[in-house]
Amino acid sequence: MTDDRAWMARALQLAERGLYTVRSNPRVGCVLVKDGVLIGEGWHARAGEGHAEVNALGAAGERARGATAYVTLEPCSHFGKTPPCADALLAAGVSRVVAAMQDPNPQVAGRGLQRLRDAGVEVSCGVLQAEAEALNRGFIRRMRGGLPWVRLKLAMSLDGRTAMASGESQWITGAAARADVQRLRARSDAVISGADAVLQDSSALTVRAEQLGLEPALAERAAAAQPLRALIDGRLRVPLDARLFQQHGPTLVVCHHDQGRAGEWQAAGSELLALPGSAGQVDLQALLAELARRGCNEVLVESGARLAGAFWQAGLVDELLVYLAPTLLGSLARPLLELPLAQMAEAPRLQISEVRAVGEDWRITARPQPLDGHSKESKSGV
Repeated sequence: MTDDRAWMARALQLAERGLYTVRSNPRVGCVLVKDGVLIGEGWHARAGEGHAEVNALGAAGERARGATAYVTLEPCSHFGKTPPCADALLAAGVSRVVAAMQDPNPQVAGRGLQRLRDAGVEVSCGVLQAEAEALNRGFIRRMRGGLPWVRLKLAMSLDGRTAMASGESQWITGAAARADVQRLRARSDAVISGADAVLQDSSALTVRAEQLGLEPALAERAAAAQPLRALIDGRLRVPLDARLFQQHGPTLVVCHHDQGRAGEWQAAGSELLALPGSAGQVDLQALLAELARRGCNEVLVESGARLAGAFWQAGLVDELLVYLAPTLLGSLARPLLELPLAQMAEAPRLQISEVRAVGEDWRITARPQPLDGHSKESKSGV
């Protein structure tokens, strides 16, 4: 119904308020409506705090009895850090529940909706489902496939170069594009980079409130919820006095072999993890699986051409974001990513989903187009 779509659209707007602060949990919004009037709304702001339904019920109070609840994700039916939301809705006397999508979490997966039906609540599911899934691609991927949603971020000149031959790259893009990248970091549960990029650029890989371009209070909350920094340093070349290790919060350093030095990183407040792959390289898929195990839904890869190419060749990139700057770096400059191809038949095809101006630059969003014509989303159910 038209009213259902309108109220669900409001619930989705609320869910987006958790975009930069929810870690490991999905972004969820809830609206309570009675006799066509909004009586309460809420969203999930942080893991461990009240879920969207509980916050909306708190706002509505006794008026919730006989109301309709519009929620962007199936109400949970299990005890986690908070009690089940399905039980809270029943206790409040809600008579109808409209969900945008079923929860992909195997602990829920339809059980919350069934509990409501069994108690006599009218239930419907699937209103604005595509929009709800887009908001939680990472959570869905992790629940169904055991891996996070991986975004690969790159910046290049009009002639497809990312840095001068010396490695100098600051700054190809303008301030607006850099603020956009800060927001990408802020919505990510982990940011992955490589030793080459960190050594060349003295990267911190942090979210900085003043650069987010958000309302001050939200910017502060986003900066407080820093993503995990994951440094791929196969040969442990980045020294512990590097800028990366001086930031608030721990850094996960991933190597091929820890050389018996894990204690050094632990003493410095970081963690050393050995994930040996072939040819002396780190096992990238094992890293993503480990990040998923730690609750990471969305991962941002910010690296040089070599590591970017390795992620791409391994088929681990879900989304490519390229910032295109109106400048030329010349034929001696470094390429976008290392991708050795011998003939046109090997050239990967991409599906461009968005091209938009970001200040003086352009941002191109694209996804891999598999040769068999079946997307990674269809295989994982995202």
